[in-house]
Amino acid sequence: MKLTSVKAIYPKYKNVGTSWRTHLWQIVVKIETTTGITGYGYGGGGKASLPIINGHFAELLCNRDLNSVDDIKAIWEDLYFESIPYGRKGIAIMALSGIDLALWDLLGKAENYPVYKLIGTKTKDKIRAYATGTDVEWYKEMGFTAYKFPHRWNSEKDYQTAFDTSEIARKIMGPESLIMIDTYMSWNSHVTTKMSETLQEHNIYWFEDVTTPDELEPQSILREKVKPTLIAGGEHEFTRHGYGELAKSKALDLWQPDITWCGGITAALQIMDIANKENIPVVPHRGGEPWGLHFIASTQCENLAEILPGSKDAPRDDLWIGEKTTLNGFTHPSDKSGFGVYPNPDLIP
Repeated sequence: MKLTSVKAIYPKYKNVGTSWRTHLWQIVVKIETTTGITGYGYGGGGKASLPIINGHFAELLCNRDLNSVDDIKAIWEDLYFESIPYGRKGIAIMALSGIDLALWDLLGKAENYPVYKLIGTKTKDKIRAYATGTDVEWYKEMGFTAYKFPHRWNSEKDYQTAFDTSEIARKIMGPESLIMIDTYMSWNSHVTTKMSETLQEHNIYWFEDVTTPDELEPQSILREKVKPTLIAGGEHEFTRHGYGELAKSKALDLWQPDITWCGGITAALQIMDIANKENIPVVPHRGGEPWGLHFIASTQCENLAEILPGSKDAPRDDLWIGEKTTLNGFTHPSDKSGFGVYPNPDLIP
């Protein structure tokens, strides 16, 4: 089949997190073909990524053949090369991620296969899910056995807030559950070291994004200081090139590529190859989304997927129709062709 139309759309969100404002959140990519099959992808970069896709990438993609996974890989390399002057990391790769996922969705639909079957042999029928957010009591009620909470450093008082939140989480979730902390680059080496000592009794599985992604050497030093807690990160890194540098630096115990930001499934598979060689566990950022579940199911990723349930009774944008729910702390990818989801027409202008 040939690609006939490529379009990036910024959904009509009503409930976007304040940190992303109203114009920086995720995009939907729609690709049409001569066969009448339509593929949908999910990318980052917000409104800034739209002209990259609707302009430059669309010109390069129309009339391209798509008949195999090798075709997807070739398209990825071409788009990466053509966008080097303004790309390599950030918004251009986030835009490329949306294109890549739409192509995987297209090929899966054309072959009548779920994407996980295109990726490889399915090794996980059930995927353990962990909840990220603040409503820990609700998450426990929902059956989650793993939980990550956000913690931002503002002052010395935050050692105590981290301790108190960890104590509540451990009490509610139980002694066998996984508890993780997402600092979103607000800690530093000193804070992380002291937090490790302060939180020792709560057995934290990982500290996530303790510094900015450019501070590789400090994170590599922290790995030994905070054991057995892991130093995790990688959601702000891109492509095999960026992860190659991560591997050389030995900065992280656990990698968290975001499938919709790092370059899509094509890039994530290359990242996984590096991780396997380096014996580094991989838990994709927001891995409970459809693309993440297909990726986890048929790769050597850890059996752990991030879900963002929000808070009980809080309004949310249900952008993707057909997403799998979490039951008793487990989830799984759709067995339908492609990713098995399509965008909510109420949110797509």
